[in-house]
Amino acid sequence: MLSSSNDTVDWVVLHSLGIAEHVRQVEGEADFVILVPNKGILVVEVKSHQTIQRQADGRWKLGNDAPTSRGPFQQARESMHSLREFLERKHVNLRSVPMLYAVWFTGVRARAMLPEDPEWHSWQILDSEDLKCAPAAVIRTLEAGTKHLDEKIRFFSFGGIGPDAEETKRIASTLRPRFDLGSVSGDRRRARRSELVAFIEEQYRALDAVAENRSVLFSGPAGTGKTFLAMEAARREAAMGKSGRLLCFNKFLGKRLSADMSDVNHLTVGTFHQELLRLAGLRKAPDGADRSFWEQELPERALEALVEDERLTYDFLVVDEIQDIAIDPYLDVLDLMVVGGLKDGRVLFFGDFERQAIYENEQGKERLRARAPHMMSHRLFVNCRNLPRIGFQANLLSKLEPGYKSEQFRRLDDGVDPRVLPYASGQDQSIQLLEAIRSLRDEGFELNEIVILSPLASRSTAATTSDTWLRQVLHPADGGPRRKGQLTFGTIHAFKGLEAPAVIITDMDRNVPNYEALLYVGLTRATDRLFVLIESGTLRAVFGGKP
Repeated sequence: MLSSSNDTVDWVVLHSLGIAEHVRQVEGEADFVILVPNKGILVVEVKSHQTIQRQADGRWKLGNDAPTSRGPFQQARESMHSLREFLERKHVNLRSVPMLYAVWFTGVRARAMLPEDPEWHSWQILDSEDLKCAPAAVIRTLEAGTKHLDEKIRFFSFGGIGPDAEETKRIASTLRPRFDLGSVSGDRRRARRSELVAFIEEQYRALDAVAENRSVLFSGPAGTGKTFLAMEAARREAAMGKSGRLLCFNKFLGKRLSADMSDVNHLTVGTFHQELLRLAGLRKAPDGADRSFWEQELPERALEALVEDERLTYDFLVVDEIQDIAIDPYLDVLDLMVVGGLKDGRVLFFGDFERQAIYENEQGKERLRARAPHMMSHRLFVNCRNLPRIGFQANLLSKLEPGYKSEQFRRLDDGVDPRVLPYASGQDQSIQLLEAIRSLRDEGFELNEIVILSPLASRSTAATTSDTWLRQVLHPADGGPRRKGQLTFGTIHAFKGLEAPAVIITDMDRNVPNYEALLYVGLTRATDRLFVLIESGTLRAVFGGKP
């Protein structure tokens, strides 16, 4: 944001500046040191956590990190004093240079949420809203800090403040004598992660809708941040002391939600079917459980438990992937899970009704309307996950209507097209798979950033390949963190609701059941790079030719 702005042409910004002689630690690091000519120097500590807590004993609890007595403002202050002492030893005159520190909470609206505290000044807080115009936020902070110095140090800014353009260059070269101006893969990974976890204005409006309405159905195509919003909505409800459930359909997504939300009290998190088993008093499904067990017997047993014990009915209910759960037996159970039921309870549903209902549930939205006639609808449009060209490929290959439009993407296009690699029916796709992996590796992607997806399970290319190297690095997806050096593969069904920096889709053939819906889900899992291995006759049919 800073480097691409027209307002920062004469600025120098040092990122991840190591501090060998730290005032407190053996060594340290400043996230950002921003030098603005004729304005000053700002040392910024960045915290991207989605939750911030100050505990009763004074320790900070940031997201899932362990509590610490050394808070972010202390970290920023120590970094600033360490750098100031270093510059003074190098005979850099800082007498008229405002050297200040601040903390930038990129994941929350900290300026509105953090209370007044003697440990910091309000002007030292920057937050997610400031990401809309980062240079202006920096200038605001420097000007407010300079005003504070003027009030405390007589004649501080008399005669003007520095550093001027030459002093800026000298300070920068003193702090970091050699510059690395290249964009390396690690920087891109950090930037991508920051992009994907920052809220946008549309999502804030969605959260406002949560506050203003008793029950809401949030709908939107893949990549519009529905799971992200479901997690935040559940956190806010639990923060008010309420008890509730956050449920989804997909097993791997449920595993991720359970890990990410483990620090939230009074919240039950997992898949809908896991919750049915728990209510029914079962540790796992019986061997050979068929569709009638999951859709009839198990819901009936869960209903009995809910009727018999009112303590199992909670204050609120948040459900992601509702399009795959909205069948009558399941809605009966959801109705008893929340005080007031689906009609009058605190209910927040998130779903993609474009093409994600790949479990033969086309009338899900109508069933929801019948159960919750007063439910307010909120539509999400902006794709926050995919680069634009990936979304456009989803439009083309899965025949998505009306499809993504250019103005619906938050992320800027980087000029790299997804690649479609055809294969002949019955052909081993290992050669094309190796080509895709090699291309991604040449671009700097780690193996654990690449996921191979297929509509097939045990018969997929990744599961059956005879290539020696592939068999060494390939590992089935289990829903846990992807380990360095491992190339993960799984089904499109299993990866639904998740994402990866690079995705390779194999075995795409028009003869696969729900072909277009599965292709839509698979394509939209990729945040940055996409390869599609598609049967040549199927590819011709996409463009109107004869299969």
